[in-house]
Amino acid sequence: MADTQIFEPDGRAIPFVDEGTNSGPAVVLIPGRGLNISYLGPLAHALVEEDFRIVRIGPRHPSSAADAVVSMHDLAQDVVDVMDHIGLGHAWVGGHAFGGSVARAVSLDHLDRVGGVLLLGVEGAEQTDELNAGGSEIPEGARDAEVDAMQRAAQDATPDLEWSSLAPAVPVLVIQGTEDTLTPVANGERLQQSAPDRVSVVAVEGGGHLFPVTHVGATSWPIEDYLDWD
Repeated sequence: MADTQIFEPDGRAIPFVDEGTNSGPAVVLIPGRGLNISYLGPLAHALVEEDFRIVRIGPRHPSSAADAVVSMHDLAQDVVDVMDHIGLGHAWVGGHAFGGSVARAVSLDHLDRVGGVLLLGVEGAEQTDELNAGGSEIPEGARDAEVDAMQRAAQDATPDLEWSSLAPAVPVLVIQGTEDTLTPVANGERLQQSAPDRVSVVAVEGGGHLFPVTHVGATSWPIEDYLDWD
């Protein structure tokens, strides 16, 4: 199991884990709002076992109050800065709920770095609240309340279309839990209807909002199947 590292460009403390080999597809995973990268570990490990390179990138921890005044573009830049740091030029970029919104911002701002977008649940117009709604399904140690306010402010400071739109020609794989009330099935279906030629949707039967934790196999299998042909 790879250790968490901290990349600190310009005073930003960005946690990340880089594991797997360069022989298979590379995927960046970004956690949900108010959560750290630890809870995505089982999903990452399942994909690494299938020869994927998985890079989990967590939310920055600003060194001062001023550093916490950011936009979704800044959080997207954090992801690309880590990719540069580890020499990862191109990857599928994805995330869980809010993490998926950051992934969409990455694809819009840095189109040349993104082979596709992976959305584990699709955020709608209303912000999700993983930190308070996840309840007992959130693994111990996964909560990161310190960054929750920063992430909310970043989304509030950024026009919706600058993080919710789809980058041109980029394929999108949506995986969503059928029992997810925070990022409901309707959100993914609506996104697919907006671009049916390049948005694929896979349902995780019985999965709630924390389906990447509670249904690891059902989450990893469609990623393996879809990205292996890419």
